[in-house]
Amino acid sequence: MQLAIHILLFALGVALLYLGGEGLVTGSTRLARNLGVNTIVIGLTVVAFGTSTPEFVVSLFAAFKGSSDLVVGNIVGSNISNIGLILGISALICPVMIQIKILKAEVPIMIILSLLTYFTAFNLRIGVYEGILLFTTSPAFIIYAYFGALKEPSTLETEFREFIGTDHFMIKNAIFIILGLLGLIIGARFIVNSAIFIASAFGVSELVIGVSAVAIGTSLPELSTSMVAAYRKEHDIVVGNIIGSNIFNIGILGIVSVIRPTKVNPDILRFELPVMLLFALAALPIMKTGSRISRIEGIMLLVFYMLFIVLLF
Repeated sequence: MQLAIHILLFALGVALLYLGGEGLVTGSTRLARNLGVNTIVIGLTVVAFGTSTPEFVVSLFAAFKGSSDLVVGNIVGSNISNIGLILGISALICPVMIQIKILKAEVPIMIILSLLTYFTAFNLRIGVYEGILLFTTSPAFIIYAYFGALKEPSTLETEFREFIGTDHFMIKNAIFIILGLLGLIIGARFIVNSAIFIASAFGVSELVIGVSAVAIGTSLPELSTSMVAAYRKEHDIVVGNIIGSNIFNIGILGIVSVIRPTKVNPDILRFELPVMLLFALAALPIMKTGSRISRIEGIMLLVFYMLFIVLLF
């Protein structure tokens, strides 16, 4: 009976995370537009970080519960699912065109930070100093991306404006933000508590639950954002959301480790972290072929992601 209740609470937590993330992103992006913030800045900061907020809240709750496996598993699993699952599904909806700038800068940055994550975890602990190192990548990336976006043609500005939409009711948007944050906090509590119980009941590790079920749950905002953008053929938002989210997730691991140093399970160094590195490395040649991700390549990404989940269990 208890197991059934925790499974339901986990599902409810995922739903609250999704709705909370959507409410936070919708409210904050439109409120920022009401306040006259540049659309490109909104896209690079609010949308990208907003879709990563579930990872942050869940990881923070897990850290305070002393569940380091859920912290690391959630971040690593989210980065794997962003490329394997979400980019794969997006390419199935519509082949994703890739800008040369992304191939030369953003993807290599993601690969370098993935390598950095592996090396900082190598001593089985991500302490305060390692956390600061990982955390500073996020603001540094925002600054770099902002100045890069200023040089972009007006089509990118138009893409973000169309995607974000408009709503001039500031009170309504503020309510969206408040309800979104509440949904994230309550959902995160349900997910963390239920994940620990379910892992114990089924005899699997918290790491496995974190890398699979929790990671997919916290990646739902990225999935919905990328699917909508792919359907609208707004390719920059698809790729920017996924690559930006992976970079932000590594920054989130840094923030959480500064607040509370994170223990690293030796198993993750042998399997999950190398797989995250492989997916990050694979993104470069896949995107480079014809400067796009075709539907066949999208299917390949999905197949390898499913294989990863099978091997994980």
